Amino acid sequence: MNGAQDLGGMMGFGSVVPEPQEPVFHAEWEKRALALTLAAGACRAWNIDMSRHARESLHPAFYLSKSYYEIWIAGLEKLLTSSGLVSQGELGGAPLGPAKTVPILHAADVAQVLARGAPSDRSAAEPPSFAVGERVRTKVMNPPTHTRLPRYARGKIATVEAVRGCFVFPDVNAQGRGEAPHWCYSIRFSARELWGAEADPAVSVNIEAWEPYLESGA
Repeated sequence: MNGAQDLGGMMGFGSVVPEPQEPVFHAEWEKRALALTLAAGACRAWNIDMSRHARESLHPAFYLSKSYYEIWIAGLEKLLTSSGLVSQGELGGAPLGPAKTVPILHAADVAQVLARGAPSDRSAAEPPSFAVGERVRTKVMNPPTHTRLPRYARGKIATVEAVRGCFVFPDVNAQGRGEAPHWCYSIRFSARELWGAEADPAVSVNIEAWEPYLESGA
């Protein structure tokens, strides 16, 4: 979706200024925000793409005024209530309702679970439609749900630099409609293709793009 999170290539937000020796967490509560999100994900009531969509579909005014982990907590609240694991009243401090039976991530298993991760590569039913060196055009699309194709890179010509493999398609997975695996490519745009003649001709931008985002650019 074209939400507040999709700021790539937009002007008026100032420069990105890296924080020297930035700590992993800026406050103790941020550690708990990350831990709660991971532990709740182990309940298997949603997937990683649904989790991303919960955050990016927050109201733009809220999203742009909050810190990184404040956004995570707000997204987690949406997931917990939409899945029926927690009510709005319980979030507000009302007495807890009957306990829900869900898988539990025990403290002793955390290290192993995090090390294993959740691989999203899948077997392909068909060969890839595009090859390294081929020109492609990204589609002009404005889906109301989750997508990994940024706004600044839509309707643009690029060159395939690598075929990454076949992976879960996030646009469908975020809607809970299955994994729908598709081929994923690394594609390269010139800066001038993205931002016009005034862009630096020596600059290029690579993104990872699933096959449904692409069409022939010949």
